[in-house]
Amino acid sequence: MAAGVQKVPTGIEGFDDLTLGGLPRGRPTLVCGSAGCGKTLFASTFLAKGARDHGENGVFVSFEERPDDIVDNVASLGFGFDELIADGRIFIEHITINPAELAEVGDYDLEALFMRLELAVEAVGAKRIVLDTIESLFSAFTNVAVLRAEIRRLFDWLKERGLTAVITGERGEGALTRQGLEEYVSDCVVLLDHRVENQVSTRRLRIVKYRGTAHGTNEYPFLIAADGFSVLPVSALGLGHMVHEGRISSGIPDLDDMLTGGGFHRGSSILLSGVAGSGKSSIAASFLAAACAAGERALYFSFEESGAQTVRNMRSIGLDLGRYVENGQLSMHASRPTFYSLEMHLAIMLRDVARMQPSLVVLDPISAFLDAGDHRDVQAMLLRVIDYLKSHGITGLFTHLSHEHGSVQTDAGLSSLMDAWVLLLNREANGEFNRELYLLKARGISHSNQVREFVMTDHGISLIRPYLGEQGALTGSARRAEEARLRREQAQRRLDAEVVEQRLEQRRRRTLAQIDALRAELEAEELEFRSVAEGRRRFDAQAQSDRLAMAKSRRAQAADVGDE
Repeated sequence: MAAGVQKVPTGIEGFDDLTLGGLPRGRPTLVCGSAGCGKTLFASTFLAKGARDHGENGVFVSFEERPDDIVDNVASLGFGFDELIADGRIFIEHITINPAELAEVGDYDLEALFMRLELAVEAVGAKRIVLDTIESLFSAFTNVAVLRAEIRRLFDWLKERGLTAVITGERGEGALTRQGLEEYVSDCVVLLDHRVENQVSTRRLRIVKYRGTAHGTNEYPFLIAADGFSVLPVSALGLGHMVHEGRISSGIPDLDDMLTGGGFHRGSSILLSGVAGSGKSSIAASFLAAACAAGERALYFSFEESGAQTVRNMRSIGLDLGRYVENGQLSMHASRPTFYSLEMHLAIMLRDVARMQPSLVVLDPISAFLDAGDHRDVQAMLLRVIDYLKSHGITGLFTHLSHEHGSVQTDAGLSSLMDAWVLLLNREANGEFNRELYLLKARGISHSNQVREFVMTDHGISLIRPYLGEQGALTGSARRAEEARLRREQAQRRLDAEVVEQRLEQRRRRTLAQIDALRAELEAEELEFRSVAEGRRRFDAQAQSDRLAMAKSRRAQAADVGDE
């Protein structure tokens, strides 16, 4: 905020960010635009939020609508003007200006008005005031000099009393207002625009000037919804986002296993592209279910199917998204791309993301916007979504319908902006379509480059390694037939091995029997040899014994002869 410029918050979501704090305190702000662009609602939001949230009472001066009509008009926004009026925090002053009753007599033409404003301000101790609309106030003046003098006098009167004022004015021809002076004497000028292009309406806001302080100068889409007026500063986004090391699961274990460490980086942008029927929405639903099962919140934007239809369809693959919708973890928003302009879609999505603060956001599919706007406008809108999610650490999953089979390009031209890209293909073979999954890239994560067959059952999604044959990867019935053939060959090889093993066993047994026979024959011969050797030894021993006996006998005989 620039020095010397004090600001008061308007309470209008997004607008205070653009103005770096709100409207100039104690100074008049002109809010101009054509009929139906939201000027009165802008002023009503400023007044109600000030009284309810910031303790600054206010006065609503209407020169057209009656007080009851004003209360009824803003009742649908939940402002509770009737309660604020009853509590003495807001005062509605209805002033009817009849040009026939006014006469231009000099400097005191609006003196009666100032007296009524003074009483209204003192009645509630107002710090804020709304004048709606200024054209009705000055409709009786035909003298340009008097008109300009009274406009300046009104603005000076507001400044002297330190009132933060919002003055609404109708858009003029070639000027911001019909009188062409209010924008020059106002310290802040906000231009609201309601345009229709290709039968789609868009509301935009631009801060034309803001004295003494910096502010956003682009056009910004704004919404008028059940909770009032809101603006999103979409052009303030950049690349200064944080990088997260944590992982988020896809809900498909086989897909997580294809990435080293398991799962995708948290806060990354993931593109899921493929032809119709390839399973994009089913994978997106798996991401949603995994995030909710982990206790986190998720936001799902569908541009082709209603939320109830998505919940019903996902039950066929074992995913119960309905329970997460009921407990508030999952919020599903469905709308046709042509229902709003691109800017309005952007504003709605970012507003819902800011309010829910999910960990995962799914857009299904982004290619649906290609028929709703120019290619460059679609790319710019989606780029802002990506940057916004990254800057808040939210994981974004974007599905894209490819019309060309096998295409590795996206019509929206966003593949280079994505951190991860999963490509799904349907291949025709043997009279059937089979799904294939390719993990084309995953920045910062080592990942598998092999194709996986994508199979959906009532128990969930699984990825199967296809059979790599001589003619490439085989999937579906071709894979099953090849695997059956391979199993038969393996069974035959096992049978052949068993036969050879049996023959070898028989031969081994015969050989062992022959060895046993030879061993027995050898043992018999050894026994015979030992018997012969033993007989020989005994024979030799007996012969020796006989010789000794013989010798002894001879010596005895010789002795007998000598005695004689």
